[in-house]
Amino acid sequence: MNDIEFVKKCKDLVADYTNKHLDVTDSKQITSADVYAVWQVKALQNSKALLSTTLSDGMYYELTYNGDKKQLYLDAYKKFENVEFDLEG
Repeated sequence: MNDIEFVKKCKDLVADYTNKHLDVTDSKQITSADVYAVWQVKALQNSKALLSTTLSDGMYYELTYNGDKKQLYLDAYKKFENVEFDLEG
């Protein structure tokens, strides 16, 4: 799987996962166009990407492709807090 195929597959999976977990009372659905890659790396036959969506739900997704086993794993995370530390003072 090349980088373009990997990111496309990741976006499709995140959109599908997100739609399955949205509150039905919100009456919202997203497409892969609403998903963006924040970071991506490929090492040998393995790939990893961090993705998020245009929704303001604080979620981000880590997808890992194991090229040996031809398996793709999705981890979903919720951002709870952003803390700043002053390293100058």
